[in-house]
Amino acid sequence: MSNAVQGKTPDIRNVPDPASIRRVLVVDDSRLQRRILVGSLRKWGFEVVEADSGEAAMEVCRTNPPDLVLSDWMMPGMNGLEFCRAFRELPGDSYGYFILLTSKSEKNEVAQGLDAGADDFLTKPVNADELRARISAGGRILEMQRELSDKNRMISDTLDRLQDAYDTIDKDLIQAKKIQDSLVPELSRNFGASRVSLLLKPCGHIGGDLVGMFSPGSDQIAFYSIDVSGHGITSAMVTARLGGYLSSTFFDQNLGINWKNDGDHTLRDPDQVAGMLNERLLADSGIDDYFTMVYAVADLTNGTVKMVQAGPPYPLLLSAD
Repeated sequence: MSNAVQGKTPDIRNVPDPASIRRVLVVDDSRLQRRILVGSLRKWGFEVVEADSGEAAMEVCRTNPPDLVLSDWMMPGMNGLEFCRAFRELPGDSYGYFILLTSKSEKNEVAQGLDAGADDFLTKPVNADELRARISAGGRILEMQRELSDKNRMISDTLDRLQDAYDTIDKDLIQAKKIQDSLVPELSRNFGASRVSLLLKPCGHIGGDLVGMFSPGSDQIAFYSIDVSGHGITSAMVTARLGGYLSSTFFDQNLGINWKNDGDHTLRDPDQVAGMLNERLLADSGIDDYFTMVYAVADLTNGTVKMVQAGPPYPLLLSAD
């Protein structure tokens, strides 16, 4: 019996499922040893390719990589270790299972093979039952590797789609921030000897906070700070709606201004404005958010300030001294 494969003829019913391993490359400089291995493998239903050297095997692997490689260790030219290293360096996503055929059994020599990228070893002469078992083990590993690759590919595709969606949302949020910033057209304004300064710093692109001021005349100023519950797009939309009711540009739409029949106007008392805003928000069906606010009106002729608080902390009054 040849020293390539020994043992009884394998039972084909017990061979590995070729679904995970279809194509096997047998590399050996001995033609007789290749014929014996190839014969057994083909009986088990595998597609087999032969190569008589490491160099020839690399040409096969570059054009059509095999699922499994059975390679002799000792060969002239490129030996099995060198071929294994070169095989592992080939580009591609698929993984090939590599079994070294060797008469070496020392631990340091086995370690060399593992370092080179080998997955398993078979000692010559090869036993048919052991070969079949090692191929079955390799098939299970390849099956798990391919399942993992498919899942990783699915995750990668999903992440790409999520990134596209995020980029679209981020672009929209940046535009929404510009719109929200437009609700505060000026952050500082002088009114004679008085000045109103505003500061708005959302924690993200947009938020549920808003500050503002308006003065349809020269003797009164209204200013406010609003905070809608929650964060993000929903809060920002409610804030924009409230800001529209206190427009510093279109006074005819501003709830804080009371227009008289003769065209004259006055600023409504803060508590009246707060009540009107509350009624408007309650009338909007489907809105579960609430808002807190501080709203004040300053009379520049006498220094009187009227203010309503609905939730925010008390203001800090600093005297001139």
